[in-house]
Amino acid sequence: MNSKASGKTFGEEFARVVFIIATAASIVALGFIIYFLFSTAWPVIRDHGFSNFLFGTEWRPTFKVPKYGILPFIVGSIYATLGAIILGVPIGLFVAVYMAFYAPKKIYKVLKAGINLMAGIPSVVYGLFALTIIVPKLRELFGGTGLSLLAAILLLAVMILPTIISLSESALRAVPKANYQGAIGLGASKERAIWNVVLPAAKSGVLSSIILGIGRAIGETMAVTMVAGGQAVMPKSLVKGMRTMTMNVVLEMKYAGAEHENALIATGAVLFVFILLINLAFNMLKNRKVGE
Repeated sequence: MNSKASGKTFGEEFARVVFIIATAASIVALGFIIYFLFSTAWPVIRDHGFSNFLFGTEWRPTFKVPKYGILPFIVGSIYATLGAIILGVPIGLFVAVYMAFYAPKKIYKVLKAGINLMAGIPSVVYGLFALTIIVPKLRELFGGTGLSLLAAILLLAVMILPTIISLSESALRAVPKANYQGAIGLGASKERAIWNVVLPAAKSGVLSSIILGIGRAIGETMAVTMVAGGQAVMPKSLVKGMRTMTMNVVLEMKYAGAEHENALIATGAVLFVFILLINLAFNMLKNRKVGE
């Protein structure tokens, strides 16, 4: 009896230690990343000025007097992500509702397999698809090269769909069926029960899917690099080329000198802060709604 009890205690203690080590390793890794980013980024930001770096509109790293203004890249990232969310979230939510409440079993299995397949497709394959299908169509419709902000938005909207659909569907299915059945029993139509009862109850999971979708969109690099054009200028039109923060790092890191490289790392640090602020804002919104 005692040996069993002691064995159980040892197993529980061992598991607790393993979990603590795993958690500590994650925190330490994050700490190293943060230290690397900001310790490398700070000298460039300090030398060129915080406002000049963050709000400057000229990116001239090869000039005799280099200029590192990343505002065009910040605006490009925001426009591309916002456009992808505006297109992708409603579509993803409608598909999730259809799969959770309307799709016959045979169709559901096909849709589920397709969504899972989309989630596993590499970014470069999405980029090739957009480069051969979306870009020529935009070139035909609007002229120019077709490499544009609009191409990036359409591509990102497709890429975030698997995340939003899968997580939103799981959130909808996690709502107790009694909520839906009670609404139906009180005389609500199926649509009203879904949109007025089930969806509000699943808002925490839906918000989480949107957060992850934003993270996917704002952090995407290779696919966007293939279709956005890459011009280091302020985005002026949906059908003109532009550059995001991630694109800037990828396009120039291979030939960057010491200070130029640090400026690119500083761009990554700004992107890190953006994603952190987005997560904090959504968590605050989610907690406030849960509290209500």
